[in-house]
Amino acid sequence: MALDNVVGQILDSANKDADKLIQEAEKEKAAILNQADDSIAAKKKAQDKEQEVALVRLKQQELSSAELEAKRIVLNAKKEVLDETFRETLKELNAMPASEKSKVYAKIIAKSQSVIINPKVYCPKGDGSLVQATGVRTVIEKDMEPGLILESDDGSISLDYRFKTILEGVWEKELKNISNVLFG
Repeated sequence: MALDNVVGQILDSANKDADKLIQEAEKEKAAILNQADDSIAAKKKAQDKEQEVALVRLKQQELSSAELEAKRIVLNAKKEVLDETFRETLKELNAMPASEKSKVYAKIIAKSQSVIINPKVYCPKGDGSLVQATGVRTVIEKDMEPGLILESDDGSISLDYRFKTILEGVWEKELKNISNVLFG
């Protein structure tokens, strides 16, 4: 019986040690699982934050892109209005009555006298009589846009006073003011 007692004690001791080891293993398992849960939660939180930042960035990019597109559309519309205004202004200049055109031609020729004395004057066909009324000696009618081109006798100096050229110069210089008048 003594041997049975010894075997029983050894078994009890082994069972106690086994229970102790199992309890320690369970504690270690629980700690590892808690650590894994914490790690998963931290990674999920980091991913959520990254997704939130990426979403905010994407929204901002889309908003910026939409604003840029809207500005482009507005600018294109403004440019079209400016182009149409230019075309209409030029159309009105080209359709100017002969009496007004005669006055404009006289002013152009008077202004040019400081640069070219007694210029040859090129004018559109049909406007020669309007130019000759200003006292210019040489008037040459040709197919050209309304307005005048004045040239020195030797051809070294030429002044382009066609209405389109004058309008383009004024337009270029005053574009900001024109835009402010049209669009505020």
